[in-house]
Amino acid sequence: MFTSSELPDCYYQNKPTFVCPESPTPRHSLYLSNLDDQKFLRFSIKYVYAYKKSVSSESLKSSLSRVLVDYYPLAGRLRISTEDQDKFEIDCNGEGAVFAEAFMDFTVDEFLEASRAPNRSWRKLLYRVDGQSFLDIPPLVIQVTRLRCGGMILCTAINHCLCDGIGTAQFLHDWTHHTTKPNTHLPIAPFHGRHLLKPRIPRKVAFGHPEFTNSAPRDKITHVDLMHILHSQPLVPTCLTFTPSHILHLKRRCVPSLKCTSFEALASHTWRCWIRSLNPPPSLKIKLLFSVNVRKRFSPELPQGYYGNGFVLGCAETTVKELLGGNLHHGVKLVQEARASLTDGYVRSMVDLLEERRAKPDLSASLVISQWSRLGLEELDFGEGKPLHMGPLASEIYCLFLPVIGDVNSVRVLVSVPESVVEKFEYYMKYPTAERKREAREEGKENGEVIVFSLNSETSTL
Repeated sequence: MFTSSELPDCYYQNKPTFVCPESPTPRHSLYLSNLDDQKFLRFSIKYVYAYKKSVSSESLKSSLSRVLVDYYPLAGRLRISTEDQDKFEIDCNGEGAVFAEAFMDFTVDEFLEASRAPNRSWRKLLYRVDGQSFLDIPPLVIQVTRLRCGGMILCTAINHCLCDGIGTAQFLHDWTHHTTKPNTHLPIAPFHGRHLLKPRIPRKVAFGHPEFTNSAPRDKITHVDLMHILHSQPLVPTCLTFTPSHILHLKRRCVPSLKCTSFEALASHTWRCWIRSLNPPPSLKIKLLFSVNVRKRFSPELPQGYYGNGFVLGCAETTVKELLGGNLHHGVKLVQEARASLTDGYVRSMVDLLEERRAKPDLSASLVISQWSRLGLEELDFGEGKPLHMGPLASEIYCLFLPVIGDVNSVRVLVSVPESVVEKFEYYMKYPTAERKREAREEGKENGEVIVFSLNSETSTL
């Protein structure tokens, strides 16, 4: 197992500053939709970028000040809604984003070599804002860490209540636009309004919504909370890279009976390997929750430039026995059915449900996958070249599909699993040999093709 070394300390010569919009912006309260204001989204999406060459602080702060005119809600502050004590809203007051500068006695190459997966010491790369609650943290916090070699590490924390993954990528690319082309307008203006996703009058919850916690009583004998198992021992991040060749092998296991996308094949494979390594009871009902962009599923579609939360969780549901007893085809079909169910009517029903009660995703026996690999995050160029590394600040029990620098068709799968099952999980992900042999026996093909993946894996202790 690869054990990453800790990053050295950061040195702050000056206190962080607030970067405000360079010109006056609208002052008002911004409504957050029910998709924005879900309790499980009350955190910041934290990205880490490593660059070979630094960009001057003056340039970064100047362009940030310009882009905050376009994205002025990010320069505001979250507060409790004046109309509903259970909801948040944005006070668009122009107070600004936190911008911290630091130095680390380290090089980009050392960072890439010694810290292949997130570990606890990465938290040094983001300035910690003191606050008694989530509301006290500004929606946008940035730290630029200069390195001994002349490179830099850029870390951003963007409040998830304001932006989803697509929205954060849109904002970051617009920041680079103002950095590299300071005298030009943005190609697409950001759309701020969230009123398009207001609940209907009267509300109409027309679907069951299994993605949320099931309030029905459960059988105490068969119910097992996988979250309890996951938190009962130290979690270890593991990261494996799947090339187009690896993904094609997975997709071929569903042909000709089923055509599928790369995401569907890899999501099903990861879900099966995760469940197999944790080894829960066969009768346990399990779920795969995965983010789906629904901007174009509404009627009418959400406008271009919409950077608020325009995603919902698709939910594939089955039992351990059914998922592992079948082949990859079974899991893929469940994912496809879950995606197909997310119609305009279904999502509107979800918005109405969230107005009636603050439902939370059912995480008791679920793997959650968020796809970052198709957002263009690896293309972020502030004028001195694209990043050498792009990824999250920390690894959680949620699974991330991450981009691979220099290979748009490859995917890195990052997830933290209990220390005792790391080797099993990586083995099942890399070598679906035993599973393929079993499938071959069932098909009467004892000498059927055995797929062996030679994947690059990276692990570290938290």
